[in-house]
Amino acid sequence: MIPRRHVSDDERRARIAVRHALAPEYRVDSPEAATRAMTVLHATESATVYLSCWARVRSADIADIDRTLYDERIVVKQLAMRRTLFAFPRDLLPSAWSSASARVANTERARMSKDVVNAGLAIDGNDWLDRARAEVLALLADAPEGLSALDVRQAVPMIDVKVSGTSGEVWSAPRVLTYLGATADIVRGTNVGRFPTTRARWTLTQHWLDDASPLGSAGDGYREITRRWLHTFGPGTEDDIVWWLGSTKTVVRTALAELDAVSVSLDDGATGWVLPDDLDEVVDPGPWVALLPVLDPTIMGWKGRDFYLGPHRNQLFDNRGNAGTTAWVSGRAVGSWIQDADGVVQVRLLETVSSQAKHALETEAARLSEWLGGVKIGTG
Repeated sequence: MIPRRHVSDDERRARIAVRHALAPEYRVDSPEAATRAMTVLHATESATVYLSCWARVRSADIADIDRTLYDERIVVKQLAMRRTLFAFPRDLLPSAWSSASARVANTERARMSKDVVNAGLAIDGNDWLDRARAEVLALLADAPEGLSALDVRQAVPMIDVKVSGTSGEVWSAPRVLTYLGATADIVRGTNVGRFPTTRARWTLTQHWLDDASPLGSAGDGYREITRRWLHTFGPGTEDDIVWWLGSTKTVVRTALAELDAVSVSLDDGATGWVLPDDLDEVVDPGPWVALLPVLDPTIMGWKGRDFYLGPHRNQLFDNRGNAGTTAWVSGRAVGSWIQDADGVVQVRLLETVSSQAKHALETEAARLSEWLGGVKIGTG
């Protein structure tokens, strides 16, 4: 019997350097390439897409990233896995629409329909949502440049309401638009804010993208997203993929089987999975450092994070499981970074690193300070 391939923590950290385009010689040439390297970029925090690209692209300014998002539209924001907003490579969107986004939309619809009935707005919550959808889509059909959430709310009075949710939250018109974004009826289009603020105009998906259509079944979609995740983050455990997708073990096991994924052993004794053509050892590229933003996809890529977090989980994550900024040395998160009153980036280490690594981090901090040009962003 051929022994099962073992992937050590050292090799997993080398894979981060190479696959995540973080080691300098593996950086990429465009924001689109940076997005593809990571499968998707987190976009909940408006600045994260920009700073995740900054860390991975050899040379890109804010205008380059804006052009990718809003002019070329080859990277598009979409609510998907774990009800989280991500920036997707355009060709991966159909896979999300039929799988992860559809799952979110179905969950949102069930909750909102129940809330609408409980609030006394309608006897049939599904009918109310269908009527709201029809009115919003009719409005946006005549607005190819898109409308702000405020514009939509004022033009569609039936969604200009406040509804108490079952978990105690109060929602209104933006929740309806978020739901329609998950169904892929509408999309966050042109940003009328300035970095790092996002004030998106909502527009019909068919207006924003000329090739918008779901890809087959939910299974087809999950399989393609899982395939790309494995290339970016593999090896990962079944639990890692279930958590990242916000899906079920059945979905993940089916995708892994259809991909002919290969099991490997990991240092902690767990079983990881890789694509069948990804069994060759990834060679350590040598020392490297990186400064990553809040919710960067590298820090958020796995459920099991000990191989890159070590003892620093509580210092780098909040109690909701969201990561703040991070400073990295050769595949390990060793601290964070902040900005001072003048917007200058300062590294805050949680452990002792070599003098060479400390100098490299200071150099990266200076590079990021120059790139931001005094603009303040959220760091925690």
